[in-house]
Amino acid sequence: MIDAMKNHVIAAAVLIFMGTTCAVFFVVAFVLWLLTVLFDKRLVLLHMFTSFWGHLYLWTVPFWSVTIIGREKLRKDATYMIVSNHQSQLDILVAFGLFFPFKWISKAEIFRVPFVGWNMTLNQYIKLKRGDKESINRMMGECEKMFRKGCSLYFFPEGTRSKTGVVKPFKPGAFILAKKMRVPILMIAINGTKNALPKHSMGFHGSHDIRLEVLGEIPYEEFSDLSVEALAETVRQRIGAHVDDHLKTVVSVE
Repeated sequence: MIDAMKNHVIAAAVLIFMGTTCAVFFVVAFVLWLLTVLFDKRLVLLHMFTSFWGHLYLWTVPFWSVTIIGREKLRKDATYMIVSNHQSQLDILVAFGLFFPFKWISKAEIFRVPFVGWNMTLNQYIKLKRGDKESINRMMGECEKMFRKGCSLYFFPEGTRSKTGVVKPFKPGAFILAKKMRVPILMIAINGTKNALPKHSMGFHGSHDIRLEVLGEIPYEEFSDLSVEALAETVRQRIGAHVDDHLKTVVSVE
């Protein structure tokens, strides 16, 4: 009972801190956008500030230990299709810890959230309405434009968060784009967020070790002859091999 009350207090404190700081950070982001939008066409500086803003909420929770592995594998001048598994809303804040410029593809509803969604619009992140063919086609077109500008894109190709941690089948969109635009695929595995903030939960669930691992890239030349379906499954298996809950399930089934 005492532990449950403590967890509720911590969760409330984190939410209050986020709510009170978002307005301040948005004002800073808006000023930064005004000062840089004319010469920073990819909005790199704004994204870096947004990365600080997002990752700050992980730094301020002492019960969550976040480790970024393989950051040195990122090529600063590269344009990537970045793909990773998806376990929790925390994945977004963890990925910001890369401090690498990219554009998110996110649900259209999130763009309506005060301050956070407005900042996503400033950053030119890309909207998507799930199940809406027109929205999907528009999203794919926006992604192609971003690639032509030299922007990397970050996809969660599972589409939704995995409740069990098992990496679900990958949807084809990210891989259609990677093949069409001939960009390398950067693979990322995330562990620990599922238990830290489970799906459909906004509570606090104790201390957790969170890990993001940059697995490396697959050059276009290595997948140019693969079908979209084969490429999606190849990347899924490579990422899954570094996801703890996925491996446990595979081993238990075998």
